[in-house]
Amino acid sequence: MELLQVADAVAREKNIDKEHVLEAMEEAIKKAGRSKYGHEHDIRARIDRKSGDIHLMRYLEVVETVEDEATQISVAQAKRKRPDAKIGDFLIDPLPPIDFGRIAAQTAKQVIVQKVREAERDRQFDEYKDRMGDIVNGLVKRVEYGNVTVDLGRAEAVLRRDECLPREHFKNGDRVRAYIYDVRREPRGPQIFLSRTHPAFMAGLFKQEVPEIYDGIIEIKAVARDPGSRAKIAVISNDSAIDPVGACVGMRGSRVQAVVGELQGEKIDIIPWNRDAATFVVNALAPAEVAKVVLDEETKRIEVVVPDDQLSLAIGRRGQNVRLASMLTGWDIDIMTEQEESDRRTEEFKTRSQMFIEALDVDDVIAHLLVAEGFTSVEEIAYVETDELTSIDAFDEDVAEELRERARNFLEEQNSRLENRRRELGVTDEVAAIDALTAPMLVKLGEKGVKTLDDFADLAGDELIEILGKDAMTEDEANELIMAARAHWFADEESGADA
Repeated sequence: MELLQVADAVAREKNIDKEHVLEAMEEAIKKAGRSKYGHEHDIRARIDRKSGDIHLMRYLEVVETVEDEATQISVAQAKRKRPDAKIGDFLIDPLPPIDFGRIAAQTAKQVIVQKVREAERDRQFDEYKDRMGDIVNGLVKRVEYGNVTVDLGRAEAVLRRDECLPREHFKNGDRVRAYIYDVRREPRGPQIFLSRTHPAFMAGLFKQEVPEIYDGIIEIKAVARDPGSRAKIAVISNDSAIDPVGACVGMRGSRVQAVVGELQGEKIDIIPWNRDAATFVVNALAPAEVAKVVLDEETKRIEVVVPDDQLSLAIGRRGQNVRLASMLTGWDIDIMTEQEESDRRTEEFKTRSQMFIEALDVDDVIAHLLVAEGFTSVEEIAYVETDELTSIDAFDEDVAEELRERARNFLEEQNSRLENRRRELGVTDEVAAIDALTAPMLVKLGEKGVKTLDDFADLAGDELIEILGKDAMTEDEANELIMAARAHWFADEESGADA
C-alpha cells in the first residue's frame, strides 16, 4: 500500500494522472530486475493497483525455431510446462522480489523522475496548446540576458527580450501580463512563448476592459503598433446606437487609460473602421487632416494630399503616423502637400502636352485639350472610339479621325524603329513572342544583356521589374512570366529522363 500512497502523492503534487506514476514505477522496477537477472531477458514488472504488491516476471515467447534462448522457448519445451501452449503464446515465470541495492535504487529513481517529467510535459502541452491567443498572468521566476521566465502556476513560459516593451525591465517576483502567441512541443518540454509587443495583446486588453467588445457588439478590425510608443486600433460597432470609439475610450478615458497603463504609456489612436478604403485611410491618418485621396486598386497604393501645414503631422515623428496607418489599413500610403501635388500636376500637364505636340504634330491648344480630357498616351488616342474625341469642344468628326490616324502612324513608326533596335541588340524572336512584353520593354531587356529565352528565364522577379520599371508589372506577374519561360527547361529534363 505504501507504493500506492507515494504514487498518489506524486500525482497530486505534479497534477498528473496516478496511472502515469505507477507505470513509471513499473518501468523502474523492470529496469532494476534486468540489472539483476540480465538485460537479455524479457523481464516485466506489475504493481497491483489494489494491494500495491509488486510482481516481477520473466516472459518467454513460444516459437517454432528458437533464435534467442533468453526470450524464446520451443513449442515442445513449452508443452512440457503448459500442455495447451501454442506459437505466439508467452510463458510467464514469476521471479522472487528483488532487494534494491544502492545503484539499482538510484537507477529506479532516475527512471521514475524521467517518466513523471515526461507525463508532466504532456499535461502542460495538452493544457496550453489550445490557449494560444489568450492573455495570461504570471510571476517572474528568473531573468537571463533580458529573457524572462514566467511562472504561470501550472507551467513555465518564456517572454523573450524582443517581445518585451522597450525600456521595460522585470525583477524576480514581479507580476506580468502577456499574450500567448505560440506553444511548441520541444525536446526539453513544451515551450510556451509570451509577448507584450504583439498587436493581439492590445486587442485582448481592450476585450478585457470594454464589455461591448467581449460581448461582440463592438468588433476590433485591425491593430497596428509601434510597441511602447504609439498604436492605432480600428473598431466598428454592430449596433448603430453605440459609438465604438466612445465605448473604447470610456468615461473620462478610464478604459483606454487602463490599457495605456498596462503598455507603459503607449499612446493609442482609436479609429472608426470603414468599408470604404479611402475613408478608412483618411480616418487612420488622424490627427492629420486630409484634403484629397487618389486610389490605385491594382497596386493597393493610395496617394494622400494634405494641406501644407499638416504634412509633418500626417507623416509623424520619424514617419511613425503614416507607417502605422499603412499597417492598419493594408495600403501603401504616399503623402504630399497641396503645393507638391499642384507642381506635379503642372509638370505632368507640360510633359504630356509636349508628347502629343511631337507625336501627333498638333499645336499646343489641341494638345492641352487632350490632356485636360484625361488622355495620357498616344495609344489611347489611336484606339479610342471616335465619339469620345468628338465630345471634346471644337473637335468634329474629321479632326477626331485625323488625330486617330496620326496616332496610329506614329505608333507604327515607333514600333518599326523599336523592332529594328531589338534585332540590332540581338534579342531573339523567342523572347519577342512573349505576349506581355511590349517593343519598348524588349529594347530595355536587350540593353541590359537579356537576349535569349534562357537569359530571361534566369532572371528573378525583382530583377525583371528593375529592368522594365516598377510601373511595368507587379512582382506576381513578373514571376509568372519567368516561370513560363522556364517551362522548356523542365520539358528538356523530362525528355532526357524518358530517353
